[in-house]
Amino acid sequence: MIKKGCVTVAILLTLLVFVLLIPFVLKDRTARYLIGPDLSEIEYSEIFFRNGDLKLSGMLFIPEGEGPFPVAVIIHGSGPSYRNNPWYLSVSKHLKDSGIVVLLPDKRGSEKSEGDWRISNFEDLAGDTISAIESIKDQHQFVVSYIGVIGMSQGGWIAPLVATKSDNVFFVVSMSGAAVTTEEQLLHEEFNNIVQMGTYRMVAKIIAPFTTTIIRNREFWSYIGEFDPIPYWQEVSVPAFAAFGENDSNVPVEESVLRLAEVDRKITVKVYPSGGHTITDPVTGMVQSLFLNDLAGFIKNAS
Repeated sequence: MIKKGCVTVAILLTLLVFVLLIPFVLKDRTARYLIGPDLSEIEYSEIFFRNGDLKLSGMLFIPEGEGPFPVAVIIHGSGPSYRNNPWYLSVSKHLKDSGIVVLLPDKRGSEKSEGDWRISNFEDLAGDTISAIESIKDQHQFVVSYIGVIGMSQGGWIAPLVATKSDNVFFVVSMSGAAVTTEEQLLHEEFNNIVQMGTYRMVAKIIAPFTTTIIRNREFWSYIGEFDPIPYWQEVSVPAFAAFGENDSNVPVEESVLRLAEVDRKITVKVYPSGGHTITDPVTGMVQSLFLNDLAGFIKNAS
Protein backbone atom coordinates (compact mmCIF):
# COMPACT_ATOMS: atom_id res chain seq x y z
CA MET A 1 0.00 0.00 0.00
CA ILE A 2 1.30 3.44 -0.93
CA LYS A 3 1.57 5.68 2.06
CA LYS A 4 -0.60 8.80 2.08
CA GLY A 5 2.45 11.01 2.53
CA CYS A 6 4.05 9.65 -0.64
CA VAL A 7 0.91 10.40 -2.61
CA THR A 8 0.88 13.96 -1.29
CA VAL A 9 4.53 14.46 -2.27
CA ALA A 10 3.86 13.08 -5.75
CA ILE A 11 0.91 15.44 -6.20
CA LEU A 12 2.95 18.42 -5.01
CA LEU A 13 5.83 17.54 -7.36
CA THR A 14 3.41 17.17 -10.26
CA LEU A 15 1.89 20.57 -9.49
CA LEU A 16 5.37 22.10 -9.22
CA VAL A 17 6.38 20.73 -12.62
CA PHE A 18 3.09 21.97 -14.10
CA VAL A 19 3.63 25.47 -12.70
CA LEU A 20 7.22 25.56 -13.96
CA LEU A 21 6.05 24.53 -17.43
CA ILE A 22 3.41 27.25 -17.71
CA PRO A 23 5.73 29.97 -19.13
CA PHE A 24 7.29 27.42 -21.49
CA VAL A 25 3.88 26.36 -22.83
CA LEU A 26 2.61 29.95 -23.13
CA LYS A 27 5.80 31.32 -24.70
CA ASP A 28 5.26 33.28 -27.91
CA ARG A 29 7.34 31.45 -30.53
CA THR A 30 6.49 33.75 -33.41
CA ALA A 31 9.69 34.26 -35.40
CA ARG A 32 10.67 37.93 -35.78
CA TYR A 33 13.22 38.83 -38.40
CA LEU A 34 15.00 42.10 -38.99
CA ILE A 35 13.92 43.57 -42.32
CA GLY A 36 16.61 45.38 -44.23
CA PRO A 37 18.16 45.89 -47.65
CA ASP A 38 19.72 43.06 -49.60
CA LEU A 39 23.32 43.39 -50.70
CA SER A 40 22.20 43.14 -54.32
CA GLU A 41 20.34 46.44 -53.88
CA ILE A 42 23.43 48.45 -52.91
CA GLU A 43 26.37 49.39 -55.11
CA TYR A 44 29.77 48.86 -53.49
CA SER A 45 33.41 48.32 -54.33
CA GLU A 46 35.86 45.80 -52.90
CA ILE A 47 38.70 46.91 -50.69
CA PHE A 48 41.70 44.92 -49.44
CA PHE A 49 44.19 45.91 -46.77
CA ARG A 50 46.61 44.31 -44.33
CA ASN A 51 47.17 44.16 -40.61
CA GLY A 52 50.63 42.71 -40.32
CA ASP A 53 50.59 39.29 -41.99
CA LEU A 54 46.80 39.19 -42.24
CA LYS A 55 45.12 40.07 -45.52
CA LEU A 56 41.77 41.67 -44.76
CA SER A 57 38.90 42.72 -46.97
CA GLY A 58 35.68 44.66 -46.97
CA MET A 59 33.10 46.64 -48.89
CA LEU A 60 33.16 50.37 -49.60
CA PHE A 61 29.82 52.11 -49.96
CA ILE A 62 30.52 55.43 -51.67
CA PRO A 63 27.81 58.09 -52.14
CA GLU A 64 27.17 59.87 -55.40
CA GLY A 65 28.90 63.21 -55.86
CA GLU A 66 32.42 64.54 -55.73
CA GLY A 67 32.92 64.85 -51.99
CA PRO A 68 34.84 65.33 -49.83
CA PHE A 69 33.01 62.76 -47.71
CA PRO A 70 33.11 61.81 -44.03
CA VAL A 71 33.87 58.10 -43.61
CA ALA A 72 32.45 55.65 -41.08
CA VAL A 73 34.36 52.41 -40.46
CA ILE A 74 32.11 49.77 -38.92
CA ILE A 75 33.34 47.44 -36.18
CA HIS A 76 31.50 44.11 -36.08
CA GLY A 77 29.84 42.47 -33.13
CA SER A 78 30.60 39.00 -31.79
CA GLY A 79 30.86 35.92 -33.99
CA PRO A 80 31.67 35.86 -37.70
CA SER A 81 30.51 38.52 -40.16
CA TYR A 82 28.37 38.01 -43.25
CA ARG A 83 28.16 40.51 -46.06
CA ASN A 84 24.40 40.15 -46.49
CA ASN A 85 23.57 40.87 -42.84
CA PRO A 86 20.53 43.22 -42.95
CA TRP A 87 21.47 44.98 -39.70
CA TYR A 88 24.82 46.20 -40.97
CA LEU A 89 23.43 46.89 -44.43
CA SER A 90 20.58 48.99 -42.99
CA VAL A 91 23.13 51.28 -41.36
CA SER A 92 25.48 51.26 -44.35
CA LYS A 93 22.80 52.06 -46.93
CA HIS A 94 21.28 54.90 -44.90
CA LEU A 95 24.67 56.52 -44.35
CA LYS A 96 25.61 56.12 -48.01
CA ASP A 97 22.32 57.73 -49.04
CA SER A 98 23.08 60.54 -46.57
CA GLY A 99 26.41 61.37 -48.20
CA ILE A 100 28.67 59.37 -45.88
CA VAL A 101 31.16 56.75 -47.07
CA VAL A 102 30.99 53.45 -45.19
CA LEU A 103 33.72 50.83 -44.96
CA LEU A 104 32.13 47.58 -43.84
CA PRO A 105 35.05 45.20 -43.29
CA ASP A 106 34.89 41.43 -43.38
CA LYS A 107 35.76 40.45 -39.82
CA ARG A 108 38.97 38.41 -39.61
CA GLY A 109 38.21 34.80 -40.46
CA SER A 110 34.99 35.77 -42.30
CA GLU A 111 34.10 36.13 -45.97
CA LYS A 112 37.32 37.26 -47.72
CA SER A 113 39.40 38.13 -44.64
CA GLU A 114 42.15 35.92 -43.28
CA GLY A 115 42.67 35.12 -39.60
CA ASP A 116 40.48 33.73 -36.83
CA TRP A 117 38.27 35.95 -34.66
CA ARG A 118 37.79 33.07 -32.20
CA ILE A 119 41.37 33.37 -30.91
CA SER A 120 41.59 37.16 -31.11
CA ASN A 121 41.30 39.68 -28.31
CA PHE A 122 39.91 43.19 -28.49
CA GLU A 123 43.39 44.60 -29.07
CA ASP A 124 43.73 42.40 -32.17
CA LEU A 125 40.34 43.46 -33.52
CA ALA A 126 41.10 47.11 -32.76
CA GLY A 127 44.28 46.68 -34.81
CA ASP A 128 42.21 45.43 -37.76
CA THR A 129 40.04 48.54 -37.54
CA ILE A 130 43.05 50.86 -37.39
CA SER A 131 44.42 49.13 -40.48
CA ALA A 132 41.07 49.73 -42.19
CA ILE A 133 41.31 53.42 -41.30
CA GLU A 134 44.83 53.60 -42.74
CA SER A 135 43.60 51.99 -45.96
CA ILE A 136 40.97 54.73 -46.31
CA LYS A 137 43.65 57.39 -45.94
CA ASP A 138 45.76 55.72 -48.64
CA GLN A 139 43.01 55.19 -51.25
CA HIS A 140 42.37 57.49 -54.23
CA GLN A 141 38.73 56.73 -55.12
CA PHE A 142 37.32 59.73 -53.27
CA VAL A 143 38.36 62.69 -51.12
CA VAL A 144 38.06 62.18 -47.37
CA SER A 145 37.01 64.95 -45.01
CA TYR A 146 37.37 62.97 -41.76
CA ILE A 147 37.06 59.39 -40.48
CA GLY A 148 35.32 57.81 -37.51
CA VAL A 149 34.18 54.44 -36.22
CA ILE A 150 30.84 52.79 -35.50
CA GLY A 151 31.02 49.87 -33.09
CA MET A 152 27.94 47.65 -33.31
CA SER A 153 27.10 45.36 -30.38
CA GLN A 154 30.43 43.89 -29.18
CA GLY A 155 32.09 46.42 -31.48
CA GLY A 156 30.89 49.06 -29.01
CA TRP A 157 33.59 47.83 -26.63
CA ILE A 158 36.24 48.05 -29.33
CA ALA A 159 35.28 51.50 -30.69
CA PRO A 160 36.64 53.58 -27.76
CA LEU A 161 39.73 51.37 -27.68
CA VAL A 162 40.39 52.24 -31.34
CA ALA A 163 39.89 55.94 -30.62
CA THR A 164 42.59 55.86 -27.93
CA LYS A 165 45.06 54.18 -30.29
CA SER A 166 44.58 56.21 -33.47
CA ASP A 167 44.93 59.94 -34.10
CA ASN A 168 42.86 59.51 -37.27
CA VAL A 169 39.53 58.91 -35.48
CA PHE A 170 37.34 62.03 -35.41
CA PHE A 171 34.14 60.52 -34.02
CA VAL A 172 33.07 57.40 -32.11
CA VAL A 173 29.68 55.70 -32.21
CA SER A 174 28.55 52.75 -30.11
CA MET A 175 25.34 51.12 -31.35
CA SER A 176 23.92 48.69 -28.78
CA GLY A 177 27.34 48.34 -27.19
CA ALA A 178 27.44 47.62 -23.45
CA ALA A 179 29.25 50.10 -21.21
CA VAL A 180 29.58 47.53 -18.43
CA THR A 181 32.27 44.87 -18.11
CA THR A 182 32.25 41.72 -20.20
CA GLU A 183 31.31 39.69 -17.11
CA GLU A 184 28.32 41.90 -16.28
CA GLN A 185 27.11 41.87 -19.87
CA LEU A 186 27.39 38.08 -20.10
CA LEU A 187 25.34 37.57 -16.94
CA HIS A 188 22.64 39.95 -18.19
CA GLU A 189 22.46 38.29 -21.59
CA GLU A 190 22.46 34.77 -20.19
CA PHE A 191 19.67 35.64 -17.74
CA ASN A 192 17.52 36.90 -20.60
CA ASN A 193 18.38 33.91 -22.79
CA ILE A 194 17.08 31.57 -20.08
CA VAL A 195 13.92 33.65 -19.60
CA GLN A 196 13.28 33.60 -23.36
CA MET A 197 13.58 29.80 -23.40
CA GLY A 198 10.39 29.80 -21.32
CA THR A 199 10.88 30.00 -17.58
CA TYR A 200 10.29 32.36 -14.67
CA ARG A 201 12.63 35.27 -14.05
CA MET A 202 13.37 34.08 -10.51
CA VAL A 203 14.38 30.67 -11.86
CA ALA A 204 16.57 32.28 -14.53
CA LYS A 205 18.23 34.41 -11.87
CA ILE A 206 19.26 31.26 -10.01
CA ILE A 207 20.45 29.39 -13.11
CA ALA A 208 22.28 32.21 -14.95
CA PRO A 209 25.36 32.40 -12.65
CA PHE A 210 25.99 28.68 -13.22
CA THR A 211 25.64 28.84 -17.02
CA THR A 212 27.83 31.95 -17.22
CA THR A 213 30.52 30.10 -15.27
CA ILE A 214 30.45 27.35 -17.91
CA ILE A 215 30.78 29.92 -20.70
CA ARG A 216 33.65 31.71 -18.96
CA ASN A 217 35.57 28.43 -18.81
CA ARG A 218 35.59 28.15 -22.61
CA GLU A 219 38.76 29.07 -24.50
CA PHE A 220 37.39 32.12 -26.31
CA TRP A 221 36.60 33.84 -22.99
CA SER A 222 40.30 33.98 -22.13
CA TYR A 223 40.70 36.42 -25.03
CA ILE A 224 37.84 38.81 -24.26
CA GLY A 225 37.05 38.39 -20.55
CA GLU A 226 37.75 40.93 -17.81
CA PHE A 227 37.35 43.91 -20.14
CA ASP A 228 36.00 47.23 -18.88
CA PRO A 229 35.27 49.86 -21.57
CA ILE A 230 34.95 52.86 -19.23
CA PRO A 231 38.71 53.56 -18.85
CA TYR A 232 38.86 53.82 -22.65
CA TRP A 233 35.77 56.03 -22.84
CA GLN A 234 37.49 58.30 -20.31
CA GLU A 235 40.33 58.82 -22.81
CA VAL A 236 38.13 59.53 -25.84
CA SER A 237 38.44 63.22 -26.74
CA VAL A 238 36.43 63.30 -30.00
CA PRO A 239 32.62 63.58 -30.37
CA ALA A 240 30.94 60.39 -29.14
CA PHE A 241 27.43 58.96 -29.51
CA ALA A 242 26.05 55.89 -27.72
CA ALA A 243 22.68 54.52 -28.85
CA PHE A 244 20.59 51.82 -27.17
CA GLY A 245 17.28 50.08 -27.75
CA GLU A 246 15.04 50.33 -24.69
CA ASN A 247 14.22 46.60 -24.68
CA ASP A 248 17.68 45.25 -25.41
CA SER A 249 17.95 41.77 -23.86
CA ASN A 250 21.66 41.53 -24.70
CA VAL A 251 22.82 44.74 -23.03
CA PRO A 252 22.03 46.12 -19.56
CA VAL A 253 20.85 49.48 -20.89
CA GLU A 254 20.15 51.30 -17.61
CA GLU A 255 23.51 50.34 -16.13
CA SER A 256 25.31 51.28 -19.35
CA VAL A 257 23.67 54.71 -19.46
CA LEU A 258 24.61 55.34 -15.81
CA ARG A 259 28.23 54.33 -16.39
CA LEU A 260 28.57 56.56 -19.45
CA ALA A 261 27.10 59.46 -17.46
CA GLU A 262 30.01 59.10 -15.03
CA VAL A 263 32.60 59.65 -17.76
CA ASP A 264 34.39 62.98 -17.28
CA ARG A 265 33.51 64.26 -20.75
CA LYS A 266 30.10 64.48 -22.44
CA ILE A 267 28.93 61.53 -24.50
CA THR A 268 25.66 61.90 -26.39
CA VAL A 269 23.50 59.02 -25.16
CA LYS A 270 20.06 58.17 -26.54
CA VAL A 271 17.72 55.30 -25.68
CA TYR A 272 15.18 54.50 -28.40
CA PRO A 273 11.74 53.39 -27.13
CA SER A 274 10.65 49.82 -27.94
CA GLY A 275 13.94 49.11 -29.70
CA GLY A 276 15.74 45.87 -28.99
CA HIS A 277 19.38 45.02 -29.62
CA THR A 278 19.12 46.03 -33.29
CA ILE A 279 17.09 49.19 -32.43
CA THR A 280 14.28 48.09 -34.71
CA ASP A 281 10.75 49.38 -35.03
CA PRO A 282 8.47 46.64 -33.62
CA VAL A 283 5.83 47.44 -36.24
CA THR A 284 7.93 47.58 -39.42
CA GLY A 285 10.73 45.23 -38.29
CA MET A 286 13.27 47.71 -39.70
CA VAL A 287 16.00 49.67 -37.94
CA GLN A 288 14.31 52.76 -36.53
CA SER A 289 14.48 55.72 -38.92
CA LEU A 290 14.82 58.09 -35.96
CA PHE A 291 18.04 56.38 -34.92
CA LEU A 292 19.39 56.26 -38.49
CA ASN A 293 18.69 59.97 -38.96
CA ASP A 294 20.28 60.78 -35.60
CA LEU A 295 23.33 58.73 -36.58
CA ALA A 296 23.78 60.46 -39.93
CA GLY A 297 23.27 63.88 -38.34
CA PHE A 298 25.81 63.14 -35.61
CA ILE A 299 28.46 62.08 -38.12
CA LYS A 300 27.90 65.11 -40.34
CA ASN A 301 28.23 67.45 -37.37
CA ALA A 302 31.25 65.68 -35.88
CA SER A 303 33.94 67.69 -37.67
